[in-house]
Amino acid sequence: MRLPASRPFIRPPTCASRFVLTPQRRWRSEESPQYSLNNYLVTPHELDLALKKNVHSKLSTAPRIIPLCASWYMPNDPKKRTGLQAFKESRIPRARFFDLDAIKDDQSPYPHMLPTPERFAEAMGELGIRRDDSVVVYDSSDLGIFSAPRVAWTLRVFGHPAVHILNNYKLWVDQGYPTESGEPQPVEAVTYPVPTLDSSKVMTFEELKAKLEKRDDPDAEPLQILDARSEGRWKGKEPEPRPGLPSGHMPNSINIPFSDLISARTKAFLPADELRMYFELKNVDPKKPIVSSCGTGVTAAVIDAALTEAGYPEEGRRLYDGSWTEYAQRVKPEEKLIFKTGPIKKEEANGKK
Repeated sequence: MRLPASRPFIRPPTCASRFVLTPQRRWRSEESPQYSLNNYLVTPHELDLALKKNVHSKLSTAPRIIPLCASWYMPNDPKKRTGLQAFKESRIPRARFFDLDAIKDDQSPYPHMLPTPERFAEAMGELGIRRDDSVVVYDSSDLGIFSAPRVAWTLRVFGHPAVHILNNYKLWVDQGYPTESGEPQPVEAVTYPVPTLDSSKVMTFEELKAKLEKRDDPDAEPLQILDARSEGRWKGKEPEPRPGLPSGHMPNSINIPFSDLISARTKAFLPADELRMYFELKNVDPKKPIVSSCGTGVTAAVIDAALTEAGYPEEGRRLYDGSWTEYAQRVKPEEKLIFKTGPIKKEEANGKK
């Protein structure tokens, strides 16, 4: 069903929710009011029901449910699409658009580094999002789940109390829930308070490099690096999508292609028990620190969201913001911190045997 942008419509519920609330999957602070959305991942039916129960009104200051489109495409996308184009072509009624290429640290040479707290607050205010609103992030990627987890993670890192991920937009469309297209209606800007960045959720290059240099020290803290890139890029056998950037992987990293976490049929996240089994097969230990990485910090957040759904504790989990794009440019050849092919051996550093 496709509706014009000026006529939002809420479809009656057709099915029951299949998710069961667990402590690991609740991402709502005590200060946030209770809604029907209690899980980090929400189904189309759950979102539709929540939107029906929380109708927007300019006369009300009550918290709202805000669908937030986070569509983004790789620089080598064959269709040369942009997230904004996708947003205008098809979206959830009343959705706002979070531009990953604009809401970032514009002083950094790397593509998607976190914005400053001031820039984040400015962007949220321009989107008309209040701090007490519940935000449901989604993307319209053909892959089903791609860039939405990165934006959801960004909101969480900056302390937004109620954040969720729609699982997913493809199912929203396939199940007949309403969409709209064209230019979005303007939203009234608000003042969003400048937040504090939760640095415990972010890994920097300097910290990561220092830990990797001590990887053979038996007294060093163990570190699990989960790399969301494809196996070919991780092994150094396929080129990176950004020209001039070498492929390969960090020492002791575990290749977790983010597509492995997505159902081939529905394009939604795999069920929690299947995700848990997958991580166990990859020997991901919930008791040890975890760092998620990828190309530019986007699909690393897919891993992080999957870990949440699988019941892995939030404590000790971090996302490497600069990911491979920063890492591969900043390590020096003589440091031998880029490995090619696997399994990992010291003598394979930088592809030399």
